[in-house]
Amino acid sequence: MKPTGYLRVSIIQASLVWADKLKNLEYFDREIAQLGGQTDLIVLPEMFATGFVMDASKVAEPMNGVIMQWMANHASKLDCVITGSVAIKEKGKFYNRLIWMRPDGSFEYTDKRHLFRMGNEQEYFTAGEKPLVVTLKGWKVRPLICYDLRFPVWSKNRLIDGQYEYDLLIYVANWPASRSYVWKSLLTARAIENQAYCIGVNRIGKDGKGIPHSGNSMVLDFKGRFQVNAPANKSYTETALLDYTELTSFRQRFAVGLDWDSFTIH
Repeated sequence: MKPTGYLRVSIIQASLVWADKLKNLEYFDREIAQLGGQTDLIVLPEMFATGFVMDASKVAEPMNGVIMQWMANHASKLDCVITGSVAIKEKGKFYNRLIWMRPDGSFEYTDKRHLFRMGNEQEYFTAGEKPLVVTLKGWKVRPLICYDLRFPVWSKNRLIDGQYEYDLLIYVANWPASRSYVWKSLLTARAIENQAYCIGVNRIGKDGKGIPHSGNSMVLDFKGRFQVNAPANKSYTETALLDYTELTSFRQRFAVGLDWDSFTIH
């Protein structure tokens, strides 16, 4: 499918209530309701229904659980894709899993590759092994989760038979305020080095361990320039319009991709 000229992407920066699915989903109900007919893609934070709870046995759901049904219902009502990560239990293991839910109820997913060892995430969750590239209105999208941002090889764009592997890079996160400078710097770097739009959606507020999060969610263009720059420490919803013609024109004029190194990830 040939990409459409524009892609409407909505980000929702929110304060998550620790381990309370009902309150979190009610909040997102209200925010999402405003976006009907105005967006192609809604991006929610990492573990948006529970916060970054490590006791996975208390919050994880099966793939046919309440959160998945909630995502499918809203995607259908708004006729758009909804993405964000969820604690999932499958075959006796737990995953921090990003769901890409389509309006027709079909979905794809990718599991967080790099588990945050400073929070002991690796003791509770199983790491993902397969990267994901999905297509939306002809745009190729690479969605990733939080700590994955620190690993540029896992995020790296590639030229495959003369075509860029993706056009839009997304990170959903629970990234603490104490490292907000790193968050902002790495998102900018990923946009520039991959010649792609880049989105980071982060939560705000203190989590159940008292750790503050400032949000600083953003939408960046392929030169690392702001399309959306969410205010720190405030709930915030906004829609950005991404221009495919501008992206391809820049790639043609400044063809860095032709000099990218080839590599294999094991």
